[in-house]
Amino acid sequence: MDVMGDKATLFETGRFVQPSGRDGVGEAPDDAAEEVRQRLAAEAGDVEAMSVLGALLLRRGDLDGAEPHLRAATAAGDRAAANNLGVLLHQRGYADDAAGWWRIAAVAGSAAAAHALGRHHRERGDEPAAEYWLRQSAEQGHALGAYALADLLEHRGDADAEPWMRTAAERGHREAAYRLARALDRRLVPEGDVGEDHGAGADAEQWYRQAAARGHRRAALHLGAILERRGALKEAGRWYLTSAKDGEARAACALGFLLRDAGDTESAAVWWLRAAQDGDGNAANALGALHAERGEPQTAERWYRAAMDAGDDNGAYNLGLLCAEQGRTAQAEQWYRRAAYAGHREAANALAILLLQGGDTAGAEPWFSKAAEAGSVDAAFNLGILFAGRGEEAVALRWYERAAAAGHTEAALQVGIARLRDGDEATAERHLRCAAGGGSAEAAYRLATVLDARRPPVPAHTLGEPVHEEKSECEEWYERAASQGHRRAQVRVGMLAASRGDVVEAARWYREAAEAGSRNGAFNLGLLLAREGSEPEAAVWWARAADAGHGRAALRLALVYARRGELAEGQRWADRAVALGPAEVSERAARLRDALREELSA
Repeated sequence: MDVMGDKATLFETGRFVQPSGRDGVGEAPDDAAEEVRQRLAAEAGDVEAMSVLGALLLRRGDLDGAEPHLRAATAAGDRAAANNLGVLLHQRGYADDAAGWWRIAAVAGSAAAAHALGRHHRERGDEPAAEYWLRQSAEQGHALGAYALADLLEHRGDADAEPWMRTAAERGHREAAYRLARALDRRLVPEGDVGEDHGAGADAEQWYRQAAARGHRRAALHLGAILERRGALKEAGRWYLTSAKDGEARAACALGFLLRDAGDTESAAVWWLRAAQDGDGNAANALGALHAERGEPQTAERWYRAAMDAGDDNGAYNLGLLCAEQGRTAQAEQWYRRAAYAGHREAANALAILLLQGGDTAGAEPWFSKAAEAGSVDAAFNLGILFAGRGEEAVALRWYERAAAAGHTEAALQVGIARLRDGDEATAERHLRCAAGGGSAEAAYRLATVLDARRPPVPAHTLGEPVHEEKSECEEWYERAASQGHRRAQVRVGMLAASRGDVVEAARWYREAAEAGSRNGAFNLGLLLAREGSEPEAAVWWARAADAGHGRAALRLALVYARRGELAEGQRWADRAVALGPAEVSERAARLRDALREELSA
């Protein structure tokens, strides 16, 4: 309750503000001489001195000393004394007697007494009376009255709550400023998050700042989160630090993540420890992950368990991951199940994968479904794989499309492949572009083949001829796939370079593909080297291609050895070419083999 009178304090908040008239509250003097002066004046019959002296003693906790002075001032008609007498009686446990004096002071025009009386009626469930007196207080400009009225109206769902909350905030009430900011934030984002930095979000930030500047630790936390998202990390860190020092565990945790991202893991651990000890499960998980990275699984497990005890389902999920990494499959399944039953979607997906790896397809499917329905993109993709493995392509495609719509790169690739198979090139191209943009080398290659098929024929160049043409879009996609190690793309880039006459570029890509195991790359590199007059080196690459099953490479080797007069070796490679095919190669190789056989038997 408020303690009224000149130079009295706010008991509710313990903070001093400037007085506004007789009913204002202000800074209490610590000088004993001031008390002596007021006491002498009170003994001389000064009513105002009696009221001030009573307020001073009340603030000090000397109820017995304050009561006679407040009663004397009240009897003389001092409304501030009547209000403070109500506060005194309320502290003694005489709530109804206190309300009587507050009513006297409120009727006399005391905004503070009207606020106290409104609070009294609300505590007893008399909301109409509470609203009446709180409105009286608020309309007189009393910040606590405006806040209490806004709180009452908000509880009812009354639209008039926000204007009064704003009024209280404008008059310096920090909790009102915070709640106003939260209300503005909730118009933009779900509960528990912080508003965006535009529209009502900017207004919310303003009130967060005002509340935080007045020492509201949760406001400082939210302000730090807004600034962190904006990239103002130093200022965000300062507000997190302010909030954390005031005991806000979530701010200590957020500060830890900020420090970790800045490379200061040791300081991050200090704040995570502080937050975890205050019961923050997210900080306990962060400590667990830190110790797991350091190769300290026992300490990691202890913190994951602490997170779980704090009600954070990630603790059980992380315990499952830790056990799985250590090969403790049974324990991993146990922890995954615990988190999954609590609604942790990634734990449900991990549990399904574990069951699938153990051959329990029937057990895996419902967990994949639960995870996917809860929003796990990976689970939706995994369901696609599961149904595709059963030959249920239509069902698989639906799950792939769901995962692709959420940005899953490999799912987009699978949708693109399926649509190409169905002849829907436009839809296929759209999904392949998404997958290729997401980093899929296979998608980049397949997109390039789609675009390549649309290109008009390009005139062939003589090898070694200077090249001045700009690369087409399809070649750019081929090169992107090739640079990611896609062997077929590397061969295709080499072929396109060769068609432009760029021998060096073609040889580079063929060699890269061949060294990665591409038999076509090895064969084409051999052709290029042979044309450049390096047949011995070409034969080496053809041999590698033929050993990998390339029929044309085997035929080339047979011809090389036949020309050299090494008929037996030529016949051996011709036999190999016949076996490998394709048909036209087998036919030519068979004629060559027969000719060599006749030559050898002659």
